[in-house]
Amino acid sequence: QVQLVESGGGLVQAGGSLRLSCAASGRTFSSYAMGWFRQAPGKEREFVAAITWSGSNTYYADSVKGRFTISRDNAKNTVYLQMNSLKPEDTAVYYCAAESDYPVWDPTKYDYWGQGTQVTVSS
Repeated sequence: QVQLVESGGGLVQAGGSLRLSCAASGRTFSSYAMGWFRQAPGKEREFVAAITWSGSNTYYADSVKGRFTISRDNAKNTVYLQMNSLKPEDTAVYYCAAESDYPVWDPTKYDYWGQGTQVTVSS
């Protein structure tokens, strides 16, 4: 019912920037929030950032605070993740997801997931 498509990933040097987009279609009005997660090879999927549809509250993992910014465009049903001052440790596949319950940092609360976009940061 809900489809999520990520885009904007790529290869950048350390210190560079990327802007990820997540285009949502379907009945997203039932979702509480949209979130970004990432997963590096051999590691578990981890929370990055989230934003609520109502109230525009934002949440960030400590590892990205001050560097990443999540935003949304309700008219376009699109969520963005602006990533600045990228580090090699940020290398991962980034996924967007739609949540129907809280807390936003819990991946088990998300009902829909995109296929992911690769972000590679070279040193």
